[in-house]
Amino acid sequence: MSKIAITLEQLRDQPDHELEQQLVRTRDELFRLQLAQHTNQVTSTAALVAKRRDIARILTILRGRALGAEAQGEKTKKTKRAQKAAKTETAKP
Repeated sequence: MSKIAITLEQLRDQPDHELEQQLVRTRDELFRLQLAQHTNQVTSTAALVAKRRDIARILTILRGRALGAEAQGEKTKKTKRAQKAAKTETAKP
């Protein structure tokens, strides 16, 4: 599995209140990174992009739960590409 898929599974397994706490922490980290960038203390801007994407993932999961499209810990239907990747990973010695 890719790193993103593992992160998504971990996020989906968390209850809503923990996701909201994680959202607050991630937004705070993003703020601190942006502040450091403005003072020329950040050498890599990749962390900024990663934090923004993490925030988007958390918000997407929370919105899906609010609409009833997703439940906590619910397995989503895998795409053909994901199924093929899973098969190749298990087949490797």
